[in-house]
Amino acid sequence: MLPRVAFNDSSLGTVCAMQKMTFLPLILLGCQFALGQASGGEPKVVRPGVKEVQVPFASLKPFTTFKAGGTADWVLITENAVWVASSKPYAVVRIDPAANKITARVRLPGEACSGLVFGFGSVWVPICGKKRLLVRVDSQTNKISAVLSVGPAGAEGGIAASSDSVWIVSDSRGTLNRVDPGTNTVVQRVTIPPGSYNPLFSDDIVWITGFQSNVLTAVDATTGTVLASVPVGPKPRFLAAGSGSLWTLNQGDGTVSRVDARRKKVTTTIAAGIPGVGGDICYGADSIWVTVLDVPLTLIDARADKVVRQWVGAGGDSVRFGHGSVWLTDYRRGLVWRFPYNEALGSVPNDLSQR
Repeated sequence: MLPRVAFNDSSLGTVCAMQKMTFLPLILLGCQFALGQASGGEPKVVRPGVKEVQVPFASLKPFTTFKAGGTADWVLITENAVWVASSKPYAVVRIDPAANKITARVRLPGEACSGLVFGFGSVWVPICGKKRLLVRVDSQTNKISAVLSVGPAGAEGGIAASSDSVWIVSDSRGTLNRVDPGTNTVVQRVTIPPGSYNPLFSDDIVWITGFQSNVLTAVDATTGTVLASVPVGPKPRFLAAGSGSLWTLNQGDGTVSRVDARRKKVTTTIAAGIPGVGGDICYGADSIWVTVLDVPLTLIDARADKVVRQWVGAGGDSVRFGHGSVWLTDYRRGLVWRFPYNEALGSVPNDLSQR
């Protein structure tokens, strides 16, 4: 998920975790702003990764490659589909994972800039532009069924769906909106730390990363009560849930924070070596999968809290796990790769996965 705004209001990608490497976070903090702008407009940063587990990305062969559009960004997995946001034109693309082909393109009134979520028979798409909106796409008809005036706080944010509501942050002051899918209206506003953008629902709690406050906030999804604010790594943006934990990808130093969901406390900080804007994180097969440009895929063993493989090369930006596969975008070329997850896991030597 590449940023469309200045770095101080941008984001990184979803989360993984790894064992702390001595002095690496300090080194990364010192170098991330040093190199100016890359050709694509994003701040150029040094992403050293974890050298001892790196291999060329070209060594990982996709099962299928899909052309989504001019760019390929946010990925959403549902029971019978994979959805991807694209541009030229602005749209969400539907992939049938059983038939392994694109089956629909739903045109949007602007750029899908802050994630995708499925709930209540619909795909919910935050839109950036002159007027920020929330678009609801009917998953049966592949058509827009509603357009709401509650838009995202900015690009590289997120959206979540609980058992009865859709949740989206609408401003940088820290306003978390609860949308009733029955009426398509905001029914509750919850005050959270300013500079929070990315919500995720897990086990009756909405978790939101505080990019400016360096915390992970927990909100009761039934009452809307703020339960806790957990200090995590610097500039947390994207997050994932799995193995009884929340995992935040910290753009400030390229680490991943693991937060125990029950105790609401950081248990591990994993130095993945991938600071800077863009990227994504997800959970699957007892693993955390992380992506950023130029380090398209990082695999973290959630049982051992360590990076066990890192693929480096061109590509990356959004990742999800489902239908027996890792789904990864090449943002700049508008591609979506499907990798059978056992191929990726099978490429990790036993001595690394057991170390």
